[in-house]
Amino acid sequence: MTTHRARRTARSAALLAVAAAAALSLTACQSEGKDAAGRTKDVSAATSGASRARTTADETRSGLRTQTTAARRATAAAATPRSASPVRTQTLPDGSKAEIRRLGAQHYLLKLVHHGDVLATMEANHRDAGLDANDMFLVLTKDGRVEAWMGGGHEGPGTFELMGGWTAKVTKVGENHYRARVLGDAGGVSATMDANGRDAGVEIDRVYVVLSAGGVVSAHS
Repeated sequence: MTTHRARRTARSAALLAVAAAAALSLTACQSEGKDAAGRTKDVSAATSGASRARTTADETRSGLRTQTTAARRATAAAATPRSASPVRTQTLPDGSKAEIRRLGAQHYLLKLVHHGDVLATMEANHRDAGLDANDMFLVLTKDGRVEAWMGGGHEGPGTFELMGGWTAKVTKVGENHYRARVLGDAGGVSATMDANGRDAGVEIDRVYVVLSAGGVVSAHS
């Protein structure tokens, strides 16, 4: 009996030893697997981070190239004059100067300059422009011609005979807003001028007419 028990005890101990060894081997495999998975995740994360960094760097370089191109275009536009046409200077009756620049087809800009100071500007864009500059009247036509004269103004509202056989009927529309109908010999309306906060001008058969926003009308031929 004692011998059989000893043998069973030895077999049980051997089985326990085998089981323990197997458990240790399984634990080691699981741990190694976890480490491998962890390393795989770490490598994937590092690769993804590097890819994102490269993408961000590429986007930054692209943005800088875009900004540089836009800056170059803006610099070129600023360096380009508003018009390639040269300035033409004309002396006016009061001794001041008119500087005229062509901006485009039927589009001209006039600067009224006195002793280097710009006193006023006029722009004729597909229509004539007028100015009452302290009893000196100017018309800038849409084709760039300038006519200037002194005096001869009539203050409206009212009906006034103008040079060249024209008649102006001036009406007040509102504050700093006057309207004039220019009539010919037959009584028909040849032109309508509207000075709403700014003076107006027109050329009719080589007769130049200015209507100010204050209701003064004058003509010259």
